[in-house]
Amino acid sequence: MKSLMFSVLFVFVFVSGCNVKKTEIGESQKNSFSPKGNWIDLTYSFDEESVYWPTNIPFKHETVFEGINDKGYFYSSYKFSAEEHGGTHFDAPNHFGQNKNSVEKIPVEQFMGEGVVVNVTEAVLKNRDYQITVADLKNWENQHGLIPEGAIVLLYTGFGKFYTDKVSYTGTAKSGASAVPELHFPGLHPDAAKWLAAERKINAVGLDTPSIDYGQSQDFMTHRILCDKNMTMYENVANLEKLPPKGSWIIALPMKIKGGSGAPLRIIACVSN
Repeated sequence: MKSLMFSVLFVFVFVSGCNVKKTEIGESQKNSFSPKGNWIDLTYSFDEESVYWPTNIPFKHETVFEGINDKGYFYSSYKFSAEEHGGTHFDAPNHFGQNKNSVEKIPVEQFMGEGVVVNVTEAVLKNRDYQITVADLKNWENQHGLIPEGAIVLLYTGFGKFYTDKVSYTGTAKSGASAVPELHFPGLHPDAAKWLAAERKINAVGLDTPSIDYGQSQDFMTHRILCDKNMTMYENVANLEKLPPKGSWIIALPMKIKGGSGAPLRIIACVSN
């Protein structure tokens, strides 16, 4: 029954929010859907510039074959290697939660929801180590109403504009363990994570920085709080400046890695006209 209710809710939200038009049966295109909303890609391409944690091995993409083969037609194939947590990616609850859900165990309905975009760019301009507070979340609610059940909360810090500039984005050009103390970027305060987990029934929280914990975190408490509640997180999210505070539908699909603590993520948004 719960699954059925969710399916009905999803269809209603998707159809009404994105103004999807269904062709009547009997017309030339049966069961065809024509999205009228604006689709926005919130994902950075994976390449040698993709941002990874300083101690992680970066993304690698290599050619297996590209060209005209011995049978006379074009063929290409490549191989890639990467750690789970880099580029636009997904954090599963078992990333910091013992015996919590790994990627393949997460219910698919948790991969989508109404977008709630919390703009903290002004505070971040004054302090690049800013931590988003409960007051920031309540300020959004004062303007737009309660954060809806099943929402995906996206924290817009403005750091996305620095993504291709490693120093501006992370705070350091270094790699390896010596780089970690030099990381400086915004994140979600543990108190705000506790509030979201206890007071609001959301599906996920994401942001446009390398980590849900701010750069100077020593204990990764925000990760630990959210993972303990089997909540999922998105990091290095792109194009948040293109989303309204409310009125979007988010779909975030990670690579289904069995036992994975995270995965590359393709995240998109439909913004209603």
